[in-house]
Amino acid sequence: MNETKRLLSFIRRGVDDYEMIQEGDKIAVGVSAGKDSLTLLAGMAELRRFYPKKFELIAITIDMGFDGVDFSPIQKFCDELGVEYHIVKSQIAKIVFDVRKEASPCSLCAKMRRGALHTAAKDLGCTSVALGHHFDDAVDTFMLNLFFEGRIGCFSPVSYLSRIGLNLIRPMVYMPEKDVKYFASRNELPVIESPCPADGNTQREEMNKLLCELDRKHKGLRYRIFGAMQRAGIDGFREMGRLGGIKAYSDDTEE
Repeated sequence: MNETKRLLSFIRRGVDDYEMIQEGDKIAVGVSAGKDSLTLLAGMAELRRFYPKKFELIAITIDMGFDGVDFSPIQKFCDELGVEYHIVKSQIAKIVFDVRKEASPCSLCAKMRRGALHTAAKDLGCTSVALGHHFDDAVDTFMLNLFFEGRIGCFSPVSYLSRIGLNLIRPMVYMPEKDVKYFASRNELPVIESPCPADGNTQREEMNKLLCELDRKHKGLRYRIFGAMQRAGIDGFREMGRLGGIKAYSDDTEE
């Protein structure tokens, strides 16, 4: 099975299990220009060709306002996929780093980016926003909430934003990060390195490294945590009887 079929298998499974797409939806993929969002965009563009429920697809990038970032490779990629591309300019970087001078900027930055993305999607007539969170992100988020906030919780595979009238969907929720990396590398996706000065120095990165280390010692740990989330029904996750298949399916990924 080639990497595109693998990607589509994970996306189709997530979309079907959680009924993420309805007939006539207009879906905006939030494109940060990282490997996750570009992989999702490629997968959704391919899914659009044959999925029984017809949907429109656009891509939106929130330009944070960092100097010297060139999004033209993303524009070219979208043109090749036949996806309408929108760049929304903002002053988020200036507000977070220069005005507010946040010591821990990630929370405020994420909140502002989400708000800008949701507003842009609504203004463009979208019914849903698709985000590039994958299997590892779900496990990492659950553990971050447990370790640093003392609560049991995660993002949801599907959620409805009643205040703005948009669905949030995460079609790659079953796809392990190593498969995302493999797809992005094999297809030479136009990934743009993050210019954010806080990139790679966050609690999320710390948790990811910790879980990777523990998973090497106790193989399958992430899958057991994910299975527990499903069985407990954490924030909309449901046990689908497919967890073992996900693990076996991803283990043969070429490095």
